[in-house]
Amino acid sequence: MPGSHLPLMEEGMARWPFGPPNAGIALDFTGVPPTLDELRALVGDRWKALPRLTQTLVAPGGPRTGLAWWTGRHRWARRDGHDLGRQVDEADGTLRDAVRLWFHTPFPAGRPPWSLHLLRGSAEGEFSLLFRMHHSLLDGRSLTTLLRALFDDGGPLDGAASLAVPGPRRRTVRPAPAVGGPPGLLTAGRAVPLPHRGAREPAYTVVRLRADVLRAAREAASARTATTNEVFLATVSGVLRSCLSAAETDPPVSVSGTASDGDQPRNGDRTRNGDRGRRRDPGPVWLSVPVDERPDDCGEFLGNAFANVRVPAPVTLSDPAARLTACTGLLTPVTRPRRTSEKLFEGTLAAVPGATMALAGGKIFAPAYAQAACSYVHLREQGQTLAGRPLRRLTIVPMVPPADTATFALGGCTRGHTLSVATNSGSQDAELLAEAFLDELTLLAERTP
Repeated sequence: MPGSHLPLMEEGMARWPFGPPNAGIALDFTGVPPTLDELRALVGDRWKALPRLTQTLVAPGGPRTGLAWWTGRHRWARRDGHDLGRQVDEADGTLRDAVRLWFHTPFPAGRPPWSLHLLRGSAEGEFSLLFRMHHSLLDGRSLTTLLRALFDDGGPLDGAASLAVPGPRRRTVRPAPAVGGPPGLLTAGRAVPLPHRGAREPAYTVVRLRADVLRAAREAASARTATTNEVFLATVSGVLRSCLSAAETDPPVSVSGTASDGDQPRNGDRTRNGDRGRRRDPGPVWLSVPVDERPDDCGEFLGNAFANVRVPAPVTLSDPAARLTACTGLLTPVTRPRRTSEKLFEGTLAAVPGATMALAGGKIFAPAYAQAACSYVHLREQGQTLAGRPLRRLTIVPMVPPADTATFALGGCTRGHTLSVATNSGSQDAELLAEAFLDELTLLAERTP
């Protein structure tokens, strides 16, 4: 609620230590761009009843030492009567230009931390709408709710529905039986060395996925046609496996501690005590996947209502189809009441954000905790148009990821899919990992029965 302290997830993003916690979605359209006045009028009509979009983020006051450092929290303040049209502007240039400029620049204090940019791009007859936000304000589901409302078959969003905070019942993920349950909060796994090519700085790139290749990859599953999300996780797992193969002297090791896929111990393979023939168990490689927690009756809530779920990446499996099978069912959703212990634990951590972020910095942000984040946003409706201009592509821009990790973000609409990759390990790493993703996806597609 406006004026209240941020909940735990939003407070953590407000304190994001790797760069401004900015994220966004770009919608690419075919046709003559609308005028800035037309776009502002559309935004004013469709989003006028949404209090969330008039809020400003207020940082904790007082000194950042002692007790204030441990307990100081951000809060929201509402600016009634704020003109949403002031948040809409236009610029020449590409999405890459915009990301390089805006996503590394904090929002100014005293104004709502979001903006909608009309990008005219470099090709005639094409334009983009880029929604940029401070991630504490909105999550991915909120973004798709807002952007759908701008389409020709949309309409003004309901202010009351946008404030309907998910109650005691939340959607979550049922752990797959083969995994043995979810990992503990502080359970670490195995870090994967990224390429580390180029200057050590954030990097971002986008590639398009061929529809026929993605369709063939979904058919590679043994029991049924896989979901796009399952193909996504399996392909990212293949990318991480290739990173391990390029960086390690030991072959991949299974969680049980035995060499996988027929690999044999190599000369010099030993434990730290020098015992030959005994394999070290490096633990699983974890993927972090944001899962929407909204129950069906809170689908239009605007804010952050997601949880990061960790699932194992099957990096020990050399067969792409086997990796796809291992990813089947990892994200099966269920709706259940929130446990009292969960609410108490979250409230305790939110009360001492300084300690929570110190814990996160040393553990939760480490590559061994979650080597890669995998986010998928899809607009499934047919025939999306903006004032008659058809949507042709959706592209996600994630936050700058923790050091030495990667974020893979898949954006989809009826016209196809794009993959965004963000890294914080080397200026060339994003492009190298995106190329590896395309290679792994092709390998999976070629395994179609």
